[in-house]
Formats: sequence, C-alpha cells, structure tokens
Amino acid sequence: MRFCQQSLVKAGAWGSFCIAWQVCIALSLVLKSWGAAMMYRWIALVVMTGLIAAAQAQEPTDAAKRCAGLANTDFSRVIDAPTQVTLSKSVAATADLPAFCQVQGYVSPSVGFELRLPLSNWNGKFFKHGCGGFCGAILTAACSEPLRKGYACIASDMGHKSTGLDAKWGYNNPQAEIDFGYRATHVSAMAGKAITEQFYAKAPSRSYYMGCSTGGRQGLVEAQRFPYDFDGIVAGAPVINETGAGMQLLWNVVVNRDKQGKQILGVDKAKMVNAAVVAKCDMQDNVKDGVIGDPRTCGFDPASLQCKAGDGPDCLTAAQVDVVRKIYEGPKNSKGVSLYTGGTLPGSELNWIDNYISADGDVATYGKFMGDLFRYIGFSPDPGPDWQVAQFDFDRDYKRLGMMESMYSGSNPDLRKFKANGGKIISYQGWADQSVVPLNVIDYYELTERTMGGRAATQDFFRLFMVPGMNHCRGGVGPDAIDYISTLEAWVEAGKAPDTMLASHLKAESSARYASEGYRFPLVANEVAFTRPLYPYPAAYRYKGTGAAMDAASFKPVSP
Repeated sequence: MRFCQQSLVKAGAWGSFCIAWQVCIALSLVLKSWGAAMMYRWIALVVMTGLIAAAQAQEPTDAAKRCAGLANTDFSRVIDAPTQVTLSKSVAATADLPAFCQVQGYVSPSVGFELRLPLSNWNGKFFKHGCGGFCGAILTAACSEPLRKGYACIASDMGHKSTGLDAKWGYNNPQAEIDFGYRATHVSAMAGKAITEQFYAKAPSRSYYMGCSTGGRQGLVEAQRFPYDFDGIVAGAPVINETGAGMQLLWNVVVNRDKQGKQILGVDKAKMVNAAVVAKCDMQDNVKDGVIGDPRTCGFDPASLQCKAGDGPDCLTAAQVDVVRKIYEGPKNSKGVSLYTGGTLPGSELNWIDNYISADGDVATYGKFMGDLFRYIGFSPDPGPDWQVAQFDFDRDYKRLGMMESMYSGSNPDLRKFKANGGKIISYQGWADQSVVPLNVIDYYELTERTMGGRAATQDFFRLFMVPGMNHCRGGVGPDAIDYISTLEAWVEAGKAPDTMLASHLKAESSARYASEGYRFPLVANEVAFTRPLYPYPAAYRYKGTGAAMDAASFKPVSP
C-alpha cells in the first residue's frame, strides 16, 4: 500500500494503476459473496478501465514534456551533422492535422530545418520532403500529408535563406553552394533521425524521401552519394544537372529575342501552336481527350503554320517558326551541335507563357531565374550582378559549366550500393514539363539501365513513370494526382513492385484547394474528373476502344 502511495506521487500513470488496484481490493471484499468468478471479472474490468484512463491522461502530458525538453538536449554530437535545436513546442490538433511536436533548428553552419513529430500514433517511420527552385525556405506544408499518415517529417531550407527564385546567397559563398548541391539533404536527414529517436526513445524503422524539381535532384543525389540514408525515394521531375538545365532554359528565353531585344513569339501565337499540336497528336492514345500520350512521336512541324505572306493572327512568321523549332530542339552552338539532352516537347506550349514568354514583352520568369543562376552559382568564379542573360555564349560558356556541374549533379547511374542496401526509387516526369525537359530523365534512366545490367535488373529497384499532359511536378491537362507515398511503402515494406499506378485528374476547383500542401489521399470520388493508369517506362497507356474513356480501367499498356 505504501509503495502505491509513493508511486502516485512519483509517476502519475503508475499511481493511477495503484489506485485502481486498491479499488479492486475494496470491491473484492464487498463482492466476495458473489463468488470468485464474478469477483475476478469485476477486478479485471476496473483494472483495465484504470489503466486506459491513466494512459489517455498521461500520454499527451508526457509527450508535451518530451517535446519541450528537446530544446535543451545536446545534439552537437550527431555524426556528420552537429545540430542545434532552437525551438520545440507542442502544437494542438486541427481539423486537418494531428497534434505534433514542432522542432526548429539548424545543422552547422547554416542548414535550417523544421521537424514535425506526431504526439501520438507515430507510425514508427521517418520522412523527409525536398524543396524546389533555389530553395531557401522551409516548406513545412509539404509535411502535412506524411504527418497525417503518422510520419515524423522534416523539411529544410538547403542551407540558405532566399525567395526560391534568387541565388544571391551563393555569391562567393562556397559553403552555401556545397550545402545546396548535396550536403544539406544528407545532414538534415541525420539530424531529423537523431531527434526523432530521442523523442520516441526508438529509431525509425523505415526512412523515406520525396521531392520534385530541385527536390527530385536531391533524391537522386541521396541514392548516389548517401545510399544508406533512405529505404525509399520518390524523385519527381529531377533537375539532374542544375547548370545544364539552366542553360536549356536560358536558351528558350534568348532565342525568343530579336537583335533589339524584342520578343518574337508572343502569348497568342504560343496558344495557337498548342492548339495545332493537340489537333494533330491528341489521338495517340486512341481517345480524344486533349492529352498527348508520347510527344516524341507527335511529328508536329511548326512550318505547317507559317504564313504565306507577312503576318496574321492564325499563322506564324518565319522568325516565329524558327523560335518554336529552336525551343523544341534545345540549345545548340553555332555549328548546330546539341549541347543538352533535347528541348521542350510538343504539347507544352501553354507552359511557355509566363516562363519563356510574358504578355508585356519583358524577360519572363525563367529569364530572371536563370540569370541569377549564372550570376551567382553557375560559374566559378561567380561573375556577379552585372552579368546579363544575353552574355551567355553558346559557343564558349557551356564548356565552363563543368566547374560547377559536379556540385549540382545527380547524374551518376551507378546505383549499386543503393540497390544492395534494399533501396527503391520511383521517379516521375510530366511529358508537358516546360521547366525540366522530359528527355533528360529518360536519358538518365536508360543510362542507368545500361549501367545496372539491363531493364529487369534496374526495374527491380528503380522505375520511371512518364505522365502524359502533366506540367512541371503537377498541373496540366493530364492526370497528376498520384499516391506516390503509399506506392513506395508497398514496394519497400511488402515487396509489391509498382507495375501500375493510378493517376487522377481533379476538377479545377478541387485541384486548386490542394495547391499549397499537395493532394490528400484517398481522393474524394466526386472531385475526380478522370483517371488513367501509368506504367513503368517505356510502356504507355492506350484506350482499349470500349468502356468509359474517363476510367483508367478502359486503358491497357502498350510497348513504345
């Protein structure tokens, strides 16, 4: 009895158990006349009730205390990632998110992060989400879906503060360039796992990564340089080579300017070209839906739209035809030698607007974005703020990109260590992507097949899915809502290789609601406009000729 009283003071949960036990003893005296069987049933009932109530009352309190204590915990000895927690606090549950411990901090010298740890119902696993563009901000919204699934989830700023569209942080700052290139993803994962283990007194059983664009490159870099960090990786639309991709985007801006710097191809003409492409190639997948299956086989020639004389609203001038053709072909030197893995593909023309083209004729988003890339992080030494887009010399400057290529490259096809460690990769790419040309990831995947011993040996751990009609990472006329996380979990944890993935196109108003956090799965049925099956590259889908054209079940896989 005295032991229970002491326990009540020292440990609330155990004290509650003791109280429940004392109540049982008292009841046993009262119920003795009922017989032993009935008495023990009452004892069991009261004990269980006491334990459940104690656990429910005590767990949030204990979790909140553990959360607050993280800020006072020394993580300076995390291997390869000396870490400082600057904030740790409990955040109450909302209608959209469960209660979690919010942990903010940095890995020396300046890799900022936020980790979100479920206060209850942790699934025992760790998740890291990548960033996009030049990063520079901690995209905590990207952790919402993993957090709802019970993951401990971390996001980082990749070692600097910026808007995501400027690269001034890298000007004469080699440490920041190293962090952005490959270090930040690794060390923030190490820090996140260490804090997770401290909080739950247990190391994560599985670790996953997902990111798109720059985040896609982060995923491939992890598999290549740090093959033991993650069990599964989703690498979407990866900027496999930052400087090469930058040159390709810069080309698209430069070729659309005349000698006076004026825009050649405008918004209306880009829309007209897109309409002509869709009219010619829509039926590739055997159904008229405005979605081009594989634009490589479209065979569209912009010269078919050339005006017979002069200019007009329904035709292209010779100069405009030349611009469209050059954007499709990708960067070349003055001798016509290709400098990259191809250009933007037919069907992406609507995405040129605001990126390569702007309504007022000014240099559009990618002109500014790629300008900063080459001013501050693309060359060595950095030329600085006076460098202008028009100064890029396609006969000379592409040869200089090797200085920084290895820093920002995820192009190594030797994935033997990652595969040997049991890792799995799902990569995806939109055929209508205007930012990262689809031919680049295809080139990398096919090179990996040759390196890893063929298609079967590669698809045993690495599968690429090409998404018709999808823009950069998401959006577009095609299906873009795909549950990558569940698919990857099934592959890693149950050995269920993704022979197909269901892709959905949501109604416009529904899709807009998920713009900041990403899609929530399972999707609400009445929000879906149509579905399509996706198959591992090089297979594509084609309508069977029967069944509802809005339903993925009406399509079958076909070889290229």
